[in-house]
Formats: sequence, C-alpha cells, structure tokens
Amino acid sequence: MLHGERLALAKGLLLAWVRHCYRRREALAVIGFSGQDARVIKAPGKAVAFNESWIAAIPGGGATPANAAVALAERVLQRRHRSHPDEHVALYLLSDLRFPQQLAAPRFTHQRTVIDFEAVPAARASARRSPQLGRAAQLAQAWQADYRAARDLFSIGPP
Repeated sequence: MLHGERLALAKGLLLAWVRHCYRRREALAVIGFSGQDARVIKAPGKAVAFNESWIAAIPGGGATPANAAVALAERVLQRRHRSHPDEHVALYLLSDLRFPQQLAAPRFTHQRTVIDFEAVPAARASARRSPQLGRAAQLAQAWQADYRAARDLFSIGPP
C-alpha cells in the first residue's frame, strides 16, 4: 500500500530496473496491487525502451490485496515457466508490507527479494505516527528471500 513519496520512489526504482532489463535484453513482468485488486501491468516479455507513461499511471494507496497479488504472480510465473522452463526468474516484492497476513512464497522463481519501503517516510506527519513493524524482514526470512531496505537501493542502482 504505497502512496505519496513511497510510491514515487518505488516508481523511480521500477523505472531504473526496467531500463536495466532493456539494456540487457531481459524479460520482465510487473504486477501491481492496490485498492481492492491485483493486476498484470506489464505482461511477461522483453523490456521495452519507453516506460515512463505506464509506470507513471500505476496507482497506489488504499487496501493492500497482497494475497491476490501473490496468487496472480504464481499464475503468471507458472505460465511463463511452461513456455520458458530454463529461464532464470527473479521476483521482487516492493511494499511497505502494511498488511496483516503472512504470504506463501510464489514458486517458479530462482531468486526472491523483498524490497522494504516501510522505513521510507510516507509523509512527514504520518511517518511519525506509524510504528515500524518489521514485516518485510519477517516475510523475507519466511520466503528464504533476500531482504533490502528501499532507502539503500536508491544509492546503488538496479540489482
């Protein structure tokens, strides 16, 4: 449930990663989740050169349908695995993880990384009222995934 500064930073990070994938001629997919639904924003395929408009249009805020997002990712990854069984798949979850449920790890991945936006200030006033819950680190451990704080990625660039 990213919004405000967090959503803008996540979009900037996504744009940098998509450019990185384009330069390396790698495939990618993007699944967005906010409000009440999860949807495929960018279907699996080769990264393209012009991404600013579709990334800018990604909404944020509202409820976080995390289970729906992970279930959709599972279906997308399974279909991709059937047609490209030898493809190396890395999954990145970008979220502040402000949702109560624990999520099952998606299969059909070789690498999982949880990008934690919780410590990035949402808005100056709300950041002071909102305690840090540490759910991203817990989820990364449960998924046997890498954990990265979003604030650390902005200075080092794409993976």
